[in-house]
Parts: sequence; structure tokens; C-alpha cells
Amino acid sequence: MPHTIAAAVRTIADFPEPGIQFKDITPILADAALLRRAVNGLAEPWKGHGITKVIGIESRGFILGAMLADELGAGFIPVRKQGKLPFTTIRESYELEYGTDTIEMHIDAVSDRDMVLIHDDVIATGGTAAATHRLARFAGAEVAGFSFLIELGFLDGRSRLPADAAFHALLTY
Repeated sequence: MPHTIAAAVRTIADFPEPGIQFKDITPILADAALLRRAVNGLAEPWKGHGITKVIGIESRGFILGAMLADELGAGFIPVRKQGKLPFTTIRESYELEYGTDTIEMHIDAVSDRDMVLIHDDVIATGGTAAATHRLARFAGAEVAGFSFLIELGFLDGRSRLPADAAFHALLTY
């Protein structure tokens, strides 16, 4: 059993397609002590920042995002792919390498009284996180920053986020 969070991340070659080196976090999720250590490490930089809501990005961002919200004493807001939320939504489209995608959030999920933290398990190219930031700002919330378990630094996703945004990734590859 790995003793550190980084040692527990499994790299799966050619998943979901050839050339991708997928970072599998399920071994962290399966180990209660590592999971608690990861949540504590994600929460620590944001304590005392008045976070009222954590916005988790579909789908793996829901897992640690909800736990992070609990640790920070905040609510949890899911951001999902278009058509997956049951109530009235606001949406934001963003560019992919080949085409576009759209995410949505309930129209009443956040307001100008909220200080939000945007969380996902991995930041790769940054498109989804940047679109989530635009959604949160459109709804009136103040964004405290971005939280990720893993940053794939070689893809430079951080450059797509606002330059003045606070940023924390527990691990960087």
C-alpha cells in the first residue's frame, strides 16, 4: 500500500486513447487514510478565506469537491455537462481541441453573497475550469480561486485561468 498521495496515483498508458497517460486517482479514494490526507491537503490553503460554496466539476470533481466543501464548512455545487441538471440552468460553452463542449449550473446555485472555490480532480488544458469560472462570475459569485488534486503542468492549463486567480494543486506532473 502506498504511503503518500503521489505514490498512490496510478498512470494508465493509452487511456482513454493512444498517447494519453491517464492519472488514475481511484487508489487514493480506496484508502481511507490517503483520502483524508488528500482532502486535508486540498482544504488547508483555503481555510479562513470565507468560502461559502465549492463548485465541483463533473464528474470526478464531485468526489473530492463534496468532501472539500464539508471540510471548509461550505455548500457544494455541481457543474455538469449540458442536459444533466433537472432545474433551470445557466450554461457556458468552451473550446476543445476538436470542437466545443457546454457545461451548466443551476441558475440559483450561487449569488453575489457567495465566495466560491472551483474544484476538479485534474487540470489539463484548463478549458472546463475557465468556463466554470465564467459561469460563477456570471451568477454574481466572487471566486476565491481554483483547487485541483493534480495539475498536468506540461499542458499549461493554468494559463487559461485568470492571471490573478489563486491556484492550488496538491500534485503536479
